[in-house]
Amino acid sequence: MTTSSDACSTIVRLNIVCRARTRILNTPGCGTGGKEFCTTVDTLTHREPHSMLAAMFSGRYTVCKESEKVRICIDRDGKHFRHILNWLRDGVAPIPNLSDLERVELLREAEYYQLLGLVDLINEFLNKKDAQTDADLTRTDIIKCVQYADGGRVRLKGANLSGLDLSKLVSFITS
Repeated sequence: MTTSSDACSTIVRLNIVCRARTRILNTPGCGTGGKEFCTTVDTLTHREPHSMLAAMFSGRYTVCKESEKVRICIDRDGKHFRHILNWLRDGVAPIPNLSDLERVELLREAEYYQLLGLVDLINEFLNKKDAQTDADLTRTDIIKCVQYADGGRVRLKGANLSGLDLSKLVSFITS
């Protein structure tokens, strides 16, 4: 990687290792374990220029590489790294298609790699999902709670009742 144009076209093989640190330190090179991903330095540095990956490959820091192969080992679980790379390539992540657990795991990885755009996208989706959950409470739900309340007391701690017409609910309760 001698010139900046060479750096943009250099192929980098990333080996995301998911083993215990002690075994990695005792393992020579990156040849065993983990998942291998192949991408360009441009992909790692362009979309999120202030990320950890961009910093690693910007030339500001010395990155230990295997000779000739330009192979970098990152001690992280590689399960979601394909989503990370697709985000860096296209600005797209399959957040709606992931389970809640996978979203949290992807968020953790995005935070680790300091991919602020992806972090914001995931948090925006999670906040929108929470808002939809809050908005699902209807007048009918409130009436059912009152009807089946044990001892006539209803506690709706943390419930969002904004936007519900509960004006005639008092007459229902007293009858």
